[in-house]
Amino acid sequence: MKSKKFILINFYLVMFVGSVSFAQEAEKKWYQTNNMAELSFATNGTQFSPTLSIQHLHGIGKKQNFKIGYGLRFGSYFSGKTDYSTAPAKLTDAEANIDTVFISSPQVNSLNLFLVLQYTIFKKLDFGFNIDAVGFSFGGNQNGSYKLNKSQATSPSSNQIAAPTTLNLLLTGDNDIGSLNSEFFVRYRFNSHWGIKGGFTFLFTEFTTENKLRLDNDRFRNKTGLAMLGVTYLF
Repeated sequence: MKSKKFILINFYLVMFVGSVSFAQEAEKKWYQTNNMAELSFATNGTQFSPTLSIQHLHGIGKKQNFKIGYGLRFGSYFSGKTDYSTAPAKLTDAEANIDTVFISSPQVNSLNLFLVLQYTIFKKLDFGFNIDAVGFSFGGNQNGSYKLNKSQATSPSSNQIAAPTTLNLLLTGDNDIGSLNSEFFVRYRFNSHWGIKGGFTFLFTEFTTENKLRLDNDRFRNKTGLAMLGVTYLF
């Protein structure tokens, strides 16, 4: 009888140690999860941008609190009538060079590679930043009303056809080309697979007119800040 009790006690002891080890390993894997997919939606009330992304992170250091990574993001942008200003950096230094194209109903789709920086505290709370680096945009032609800078002696408006600029390339500031997205975010992880994030999106969208206009320019950009909310699946 005593031997049976001894065997039973040892059995439960082994099971307990095993379950603790399993729980610790599961927590470690959850904490060090490096792959995730996200669905986000950003808006300022008049402009809207849903995005779908997948990303991979690399932990740095013993605790791997700090991570760097990369991903692929598909985004869409749509709005009511929106003003697009002269985009090339070589022109934007002088206010007198800034003309405007008012797009009646802009809609831009983009697929971009992006970079990520992230720091984790309390094993559940992520603070981070990501930014599009390179990719392409597409979308249908849009009608636009072109308006010269007010400094021009005569500045009548004219109708123009414009389409999303195809190439997206991060070059910093007004040197950037195309449509690029960046996010400052906070993410809370509910469990090993699901989390929710919120933050701020800074979005460039860009159109190219069919015709070269004043100063031989055909690129026009809109910059906007949007509040963002999203859901994360970790795997």
